[in-house]
Amino acid sequence: MSLLSEVVTVLLNGLQQGAIYALLAVGLSIILGTLKFVNFAHGALYVIGTYTGLLVAHEVRLGGKLQQWGYSPIGLDWGFMAALVVVPLFVFVVGLAMERFIARPFYDRPDTDQILVTFGLAIIVQEAFRILFGSSSLPFDQPAWASGPVALPIVGNFSQWRLYVIAITAVLVLIVYVLVEYTDFGLVVRAGTRDAEMVRLLGIKITRPYIVVFGIGAALAGVAGVVGGPLNVVNPTVGTDILVPAFLTVVIGGVGSIVGAVLGGVLFGLTTATLVAFAPAWQQIGLYAIAAVILLTRPQGLLGN
Repeated sequence: MSLLSEVVTVLLNGLQQGAIYALLAVGLSIILGTLKFVNFAHGALYVIGTYTGLLVAHEVRLGGKLQQWGYSPIGLDWGFMAALVVVPLFVFVVGLAMERFIARPFYDRPDTDQILVTFGLAIIVQEAFRILFGSSSLPFDQPAWASGPVALPIVGNFSQWRLYVIAITAVLVLIVYVLVEYTDFGLVVRAGTRDAEMVRLLGIKITRPYIVVFGIGAALAGVAGVVGGPLNVVNPTVGTDILVPAFLTVVIGGVGSIVGAVLGGVLFGLTTATLVAFAPAWQQIGLYAIAAVILLTRPQGLLGN
């Protein structure tokens, strides 16, 4: 493999990894920037999306209590396209319930209280999946229509699914950006962020757009779980593993900035891919080092106000 081919391959791998980070970070950013709520259970939504997508798309053999109760193998086996439709809707509803019963009572509480309650919820979800599905990693097969390599100029053979992940992320992020920046709904949300009391005085019930924002952020985490499932192991700890990079992506991009979340995700993805290819032992250190440098030079993040 020539140097140019290797560089372009690393670039594409970085964009794919950055796409997963960006999907999670955009959801986190709009929740944190709009509702001022620190959601440490966002990784749990990723886990819910991954397992739900796996069970919708395939039939799988499980461990844990479900196997003991006679529910293995289990799954709808509807295919991957069905998972891409069902999972966002399901996790959106989960997000609505989380906002109503968990987040809303803590909006006026300190950040530490929000972190404790959502981190506790994340641990509960993780342990619930471990008990029900077992601790072993489960295979999440790529969709048949996107499996195998595709021939690209310079690079040669490259995974089709990685390209699909980049494309799906780009479409979803663009839709969310247009919704927040160019619609009446987005105008109400942004106005509520700046002066919620004034919005209420104008006769607008601000809790309604807030709950929808939380649901959208949750749905994006669910989609990230579905598209990322075939590229990573599926086990109850994947949400915890990806949560810290997702939060760092939000912080370095700028809290509340969708473009910043995407930029941070791409930067982290490219860093991860480069270090995996050339210095795998420095992968985690490199991410934290970049975050530290950016926050020391620009504490509000790359595109933060």
